Amino acid sequence: MKLASYKDGSRDGQLVVVSRDLSTAHYATDIALTLQQVLDDWNFLSPQLQDLYQTLNLGKARHAFAFEPQRCMAPLPRAYQWADGSAYINHVELVRAARGSQVPATFYTDPLMYQGGSDDFLGPCDPVVCPDEAFGIDFEAELAVVTGDVPMGSSAERALDGVRLLMLVNDVSLRNLIPDELAKGFGFLQSKPATAFSPVAVTPDELGEAWQGGRVHLTLQSIWNGRKVGLCDAGSDMTFDFGQLIAHLCKTRNVRAGSIIGSGTVSNRGVEENGRKSWPKGYSCIAEKRAIETIVDGQPSTAFMKFGDTIRIEMKGRDGHSVFGAIDQRVAPLRAD
Repeated sequence: MKLASYKDGSRDGQLVVVSRDLSTAHYATDIALTLQQVLDDWNFLSPQLQDLYQTLNLGKARHAFAFEPQRCMAPLPRAYQWADGSAYINHVELVRAARGSQVPATFYTDPLMYQGGSDDFLGPCDPVVCPDEAFGIDFEAELAVVTGDVPMGSSAERALDGVRLLMLVNDVSLRNLIPDELAKGFGFLQSKPATAFSPVAVTPDELGEAWQGGRVHLTLQSIWNGRKVGLCDAGSDMTFDFGQLIAHLCKTRNVRAGSIIGSGTVSNRGVEENGRKSWPKGYSCIAEKRAIETIVDGQPSTAFMKFGDTIRIEMKGRDGHSVFGAIDQRVAPLRAD
């Protein structure tokens, strides 16, 4: 099942069911008004939405209309919780190697995670607004899950059962603000502006065999200014699966329905070719590209994003069709009202 939230002037949008091929949609008004309402009563409402989804895919929904990603808010326009992990330790290794530091041994057994702002998410086609290019604007292509209720102290296996939906993420980072914030010892704040999500959220069964062991075994594409810069395998190098990430989050607290947990930047290991290491699958954020340049050449050469830059993040299934629709954004300056 694929679900989206259409802009209607409200904070939480209007829930729509979207066809598997992302061509048509149908308002879910007779079942639920918002996605959070569905998550709060999943066992009762999701089967009704599934019936509508099947009818829509058969072309028999009487009031179907053409699906328009530009009309979408984030599937959950605001959430009770947004916690982003760093499940791809290769990304951490590269960034630390670039500055000559080692990865602590605990990073391989205890996931990194930060709590981000969840009151103001971006839709898939909304601009990335930033007050100043000098802040170091960067995209981060990721995956995320939306959970039902997961009790405190749940095992990774039990936590994985709490996954209701999956989405794509652009976890925007302002890289030049990060060092001073981390130096305070309290983590990210100003360096993590509003996060964007894919047009639709999908139930795990939509991924078929690509959803295995709490990982999505498909390619995540990142296209920056029309150039394909990342074709990263989201499954192979994921150190911590989503069950482990959720279990980490609920170690000392209950995780409630409508919580979003991110994977962190999708990253793949380099390969040795003729005695030289390369990264043929590219990158899912500019910081990783700059880290690779520093390791290979002694200094970074790729600049961060500028006003007017575009970023497109998409994942296609094994049938070649888009699974979540695309995050397709332009970087824009903050305008005075």
